[in-house]
Amino acid sequence: MRLIMFDMDGTLIDSGFAITNTINYVRENLGFEKLEKNYILEKVNDPNINSAEFFYGTKDFTPQQTKLFEEYYNQHCLSDLVVYDGISKLIDDLKGDFTLAVATNANSQYAHKMLNHVGLGQHFKTILGYDSVSKPKPNPEMVHKILNIHQISNINAQLIGDSHKDIMAATKAGVDSVLVNWGFSNHEKDAIETVAELEKRIKAKFK
Repeated sequence: MRLIMFDMDGTLIDSGFAITNTINYVRENLGFEKLEKNYILEKVNDPNINSAEFFYGTKDFTPQQTKLFEEYYNQHCLSDLVVYDGISKLIDDLKGDFTLAVATNANSQYAHKMLNHVGLGQHFKTILGYDSVSKPKPNPEMVHKILNIHQISNINAQLIGDSHKDIMAATKAGVDSVLVNWGFSNHEKDAIETVAELEKRIKAKFK
């Protein structure tokens, strides 16, 4: 058995508008000014940043922030949602030969909803979100959990993501990883640019 884990936002689907609009909605409700979309997306993916502190000025997310975020996101997470070019075909090509899973720092309920909305949900055997673990990526807990669910060893698995948080989680779990550059970050090195290149990397790992 061979397993491929995908990050969701910025890797499979472009949910940038929903994420930035939601963060700005929370900020405005807390009396902060709006931030620019690309700036938000770059910071969301930065493993060195405490997101609660950076976006809302508190050490941890407060119940009020979470409530505002989920209220807005729940209503708007399906609007402006786009599958990256070539991803649907890639998933189609892989599903016969691999067990496919999603490891996302989004809420798992929303992840199901969003992936179903774009027609990809049924191809993933497991979809885990931040609420499925005690510590989200870059902690490796989510990766370990997916390996355990499918009883697949780390050498027979690969994780694909657009953020260094994904790569760190995979590395700590002893899993091979691929960093992609069509998501929310603009990586200057070690990232691949196209889905065709990704398919080559997957095949090279499992040949």
